[in-house]
Amino acid sequence: MSDTFSCERCSWAQTDPLMRDYHDAEWGVPQRDPRMLWEMLMLEGFQAGLSWITILRKREAFRAAFADFDPVKVAAFGEGDVERLRADPGIVRARAKIQATIQGAQIYCGMQNRGEDFSEFCWSFTGGAPVLGDGKSWVARTSLSETISKELKRRGFKFVGPTIVYAWMQAVGIVNDHSVGCFRRHGVQQTTHQDDQV
Repeated sequence: MSDTFSCERCSWAQTDPLMRDYHDAEWGVPQRDPRMLWEMLMLEGFQAGLSWITILRKREAFRAAFADFDPVKVAAFGEGDVERLRADPGIVRARAKIQATIQGAQIYCGMQNRGEDFSEFCWSFTGGAPVLGDGKSWVARTSLSETISKELKRRGFKFVGPTIVYAWMQAVGIVNDHSVGCFRRHGVQQTTHQDDQV
């Protein structure tokens, strides 16, 4: 991704059609669904050491392999499922990441069983409102992503370092980091205002 933004569409989304579609329809839109927030956090964890386009190209295979990222179903996965996933050529087959996803599902379910909504947890760090980036420079982590990372780690989540967490924050709209020249920057803000009125 470019260090600066100066185009009608964020520079990282200009070349690959899949990235462009993802940027135009999904990236930066405030996500309030707890299951989807968890799915995206798990996918960002799978991205560690890889590129996001790799994950995007495999996303449907990931969903098929992980029961559409139903936390209750994934939380019940056992060693047999780990081996099944390790043999699945459609996904990233790193054992540690697979196990981290199963553990992440168990943590998610534990929170839910205690009456703690994952969406409310995620958005509590910003008071429920997206943070607007300056749209001029690209950062990999912030003090806020460090805070969220520490709390996720404290709860037992894996592959949730501050850089991964910040990428997730951008993806799910906790941060609006569309460039000042990007047509989606304003569109995402409009979506935010509409959501706030509902």
